[in-house]
Amino acid sequence: MKLEGRVALVTGASQGIGHACALALAREGASVAVAARNREKLDAVVAQIAGAGGKAAAFVMDVADEEQIKSGIKLALGQFGKIDILVNNAGITRDQLVMRMKRADWDAVLSTNLTSSYLCVQQVIGSMLKQRWGRIISIASIFGQMGQAGQANYAASKAGLIGLTMAIAREVASRNITSNAVAPGFIETNMTAVLSEEFKQNAVKQIPLGRVGTPEDVAHAVVFLASDDASYITGQVLNVNGGMLMG
Repeated sequence: MKLEGRVALVTGASQGIGHACALALAREGASVAVAARNREKLDAVVAQIAGAGGKAAAFVMDVADEEQIKSGIKLALGQFGKIDILVNNAGITRDQLVMRMKRADWDAVLSTNLTSSYLCVQQVIGSMLKQRWGRIISIASIFGQMGQAGQANYAASKAGLIGLTMAIAREVASRNITSNAVAPGFIETNMTAVLSEEFKQNAVKQIPLGRVGTPEDVAHAVVFLASDDASYITGQVLNVNGGMLMG
């Protein structure tokens, strides 16, 4: 198994892409600290991983709250002794045209999607620097690359995440720590389930591979970047979008 002996922390791990990442990392041998707001859902993820012979523990954490990030990651470090792999996945949307967007909705999305990633990196980087090995993987979005009407806050947060990824890559590369982003396109999750069928059909028409992606499609990319197979890749954005955006 590619990740035997490694410890991963996944935010937003209770559902969707985060859930798929947690399962995929565990399948490759990593012990997984799963973090999200919902204790019941987290416990279900831990049970699923344990049932497959893996090791995991749940940490209730609202990434919009700096103190919860600090205390949650401190507990995870205390239990596992280290964190080798950080997957910044937690994210929300608060869609509205920019002329009508409330400041509170702008702040909530930037805090959850971008600021939380910077705070999580700060809390785990000491462990990675000490052992001179680490993988920081942030889940960005195709809309952070091409924009999306009605999602100025979301697009800005994901574009910022890409910039943060590159800056961190330059800061810690000398210590054998990589920092990369995965930018999903249209993925079938609870976040996209609320969209109209007409919107989904129109979206598929823009995807050369002719289908929406699955959380597992994204998780496979995360596992690759977390492994030694990707040891010479840093500061990059791995697009998982079915060809929706190229170049």
